[in-house]
Amino acid sequence: MVQKITPVIMAGGKGTRLWPLSRASAPKQFIQFVGDQTLFQATLSRVSNPDLYEPPVVVTNEDFRFLVAEQARELGITLAATLLEPMARNTAAAVAAAAAFVADRAGEDAILQVLASDHEIVADERYFDAIRIARETALAGKLVTFGINPSEPATGYGYIESGDALPTGAHAVKRFVEKPVLGEAERMLAAGGFYWNSGIFMFVASQVLSEMETFAPDVAAAARESVDKAVADLDFVRLDAGAFARSPDISIDYAIMEKTKKAAVVPASFTWSDVGSWDAVWKLGTRDEAGNVVSGNATLIDTRNSLVMSSTSHLAVQGLDNVAVIASEDAVYIGRLEDSQNVGQLVKLLAAGKATSALTKTHPTSYRPWGGYTSVLNGDRFQVKRLFVLPGKKLSLQKHHHRSEHWICVKGTAEVTVGDEVKTVRENESVYIPQGEVHRLANPGKILLEMIEVQTGSYLGEDDIIRIVDEFGRS
Repeated sequence: MVQKITPVIMAGGKGTRLWPLSRASAPKQFIQFVGDQTLFQATLSRVSNPDLYEPPVVVTNEDFRFLVAEQARELGITLAATLLEPMARNTAAAVAAAAAFVADRAGEDAILQVLASDHEIVADERYFDAIRIARETALAGKLVTFGINPSEPATGYGYIESGDALPTGAHAVKRFVEKPVLGEAERMLAAGGFYWNSGIFMFVASQVLSEMETFAPDVAAAARESVDKAVADLDFVRLDAGAFARSPDISIDYAIMEKTKKAAVVPASFTWSDVGSWDAVWKLGTRDEAGNVVSGNATLIDTRNSLVMSSTSHLAVQGLDNVAVIASEDAVYIGRLEDSQNVGQLVKLLAAGKATSALTKTHPTSYRPWGGYTSVLNGDRFQVKRLFVLPGKKLSLQKHHHRSEHWICVKGTAEVTVGDEVKTVRENESVYIPQGEVHRLANPGKILLEMIEVQTGSYLGEDDIIRIVDEFGRS
């Protein structure tokens, strides 16, 4: 019987390179760019074969825990665990903590595949051939990374130079190369034997922990203690903050892969992208006869080789070439595709402005353990939201000091508590919540409940919530 692999999915990143869809509070791994799944969901799907994989372990943070849970639930995928990092400490600490956790649960001989949640990969025969080679190489005592055959002299990736061939079909790692300038990248491609560093790893738990103890003992000790002192919270595992904070903020490449003598690389030819720019999204998409990739509400005329995406307003684009036009609920980005690697500079400028900083941090849609809400309209002393409540879930019993609320049911059936009264609110019916009144919204049905909430009052901030009873431990 072939030993199964435990996937460890890194899902805590807060990048904004794909702004305005990607924000600090809603990063790219949880956004749907191409296809009908988010990048995180596509990652879950790739490791869902029960003949090859154990249930996955996800490493994320407090802000994204309910996004992780909801997107896994939508696919019907059960997670082995969701580890919550108390603060960002780069990939070395995350991998060490996950390895220690899996070793405790499944044994030190467990095989781990560490993979990012925000990469686009075509899981074809070439991909699973690479997985097979990596597993055999990991069982032979190596720390395996996946090297992607470069299709161009890209300067946005690190590279791996391969060394001697190993019996499994992998190669020893000769050296890691930081992101090169264009001339160096061209020389490496001409020389051969260089691969893009994919950031995907495979190793036995005891082996990676041993190398971590040798080359990064501070990381190993902090991760071990954070797991030993971890506490369960609903369906999540909270790593101990005091212990985790003592880990150096370094990558797994720097911590061990560049130092160990046991590093191996599996050359791989499967389709891979880190989806790090709008140009990369355009390359991944299905292009029409004019070379355009169009998603959502858009009409194009005399436009070529462009990426146009909108889930809200209808975009009409005329007479342009090689551009990205991206519309979110509250912002629009327009720029040349060839310049899209530099969106980060624009985001920094927006983040520095008092009037625009929120556009880089918060997303109009926020997720909660019971479902979530989308901000529809904001004005002076009023706010309109769309609430969505999962079947069988309920919000906390709460009250507000500064606002009243009007709820209109547009889909499903709501159970509403107002003071001492509990009433059923059906589609096209409404209910009023006076300022200061204790209230609660619940979905007793089997389909998603959708409500329109109109808030009115002198202060409408999310911190004006006094929770009296809460099944998620927030009261």
